[in-house]
Amino acid sequence: MTRTGPVVVATEADDQTADLVITELNRRGVPVVRFNPADIGADLAVSARFGTCPDPMDGQVRTPSRTADLTSVRALYWRRPTWPDFNRLEADDARFATAQVRHGLGGVLYALPNCRYVNHPLRNAEAEHKPLQLAVAQHLGLTVPPTVVTNDLEQAREFMGAHREVVYKALRWTPYRQGEVGLTTWTEPVTVDELDESISVVPHLFQARVDKVADLRVVVVGTRVFAVRIDSDLLDWRRDYDALTYSVIDLPDRLATALIACLEHFRLASGSFDLAIDRAGDIHWLELNPNGQWGWLEDETELDLTSAFVDLLTQGAS
Repeated sequence: MTRTGPVVVATEADDQTADLVITELNRRGVPVVRFNPADIGADLAVSARFGTCPDPMDGQVRTPSRTADLTSVRALYWRRPTWPDFNRLEADDARFATAQVRHGLGGVLYALPNCRYVNHPLRNAEAEHKPLQLAVAQHLGLTVPPTVVTNDLEQAREFMGAHREVVYKALRWTPYRQGEVGLTTWTEPVTVDELDESISVVPHLFQARVDKVADLRVVVVGTRVFAVRIDSDLLDWRRDYDALTYSVIDLPDRLATALIACLEHFRLASGSFDLAIDRAGDIHWLELNPNGQWGWLEDETELDLTSAFVDLLTQGAS
């Protein structure tokens, strides 16, 4: 039976993709409670009780304008939330406070009874590990470019010697600033001459470059598959959105089934996949973003992704 309680949306203040979903939820008359975990202690309060009622947990999460009973939440849309950094505190106090929020507020949100998560934050965190993604993709029969994850200089040199062109990818995107300037790590070509012993400090991901003619961004929502071909001359299409052209395509059934199986493996309700089409028309796995952006694709292609996500959220727990 579909629950009639609110959909909780956890995200940062400026999130246009979340705005699309909330607008559609409002249009359908579905109650919504939106907050950002970073607002704890200011515009956000949580109270959860255990061992005092028939349910495993009860309580409330409250914002200045909304209250949600924890036992009635039908879905949690974990979009782009941020956590407080407590930078006004001394370093040890800030670490302690941060841990209490992540394990207190986070722990409550991770334990909502009979709730559909899109996606569960702990499942997101697991699925973000690229080496694990690569292993799962190959197990599912997807074509994975030759890849090495290493901090061993000789292993990196040997890998580059075996492949004509190699690219470097960050193992995980992290906020990075130099002064007031925000920086981004792109997928970049790398040559053996650029390597030195400094790579021993952390593992690096090196991958044989796919001789691609186009990229694919595939958004899977439940069992619904939305595939968009992205044409450009860019190695990393994120560098220049103005240089991209888009076309909606149908994936081969076998590939669509494998991508759905990938989400099932990680126990995710949705995910955004990046793939590449080579000159022979073969499709290569690149990565899974379990909480990828999709709002701009709806603008460019008129795919009704918003409705797909709202359909999933309003179904409640499966």
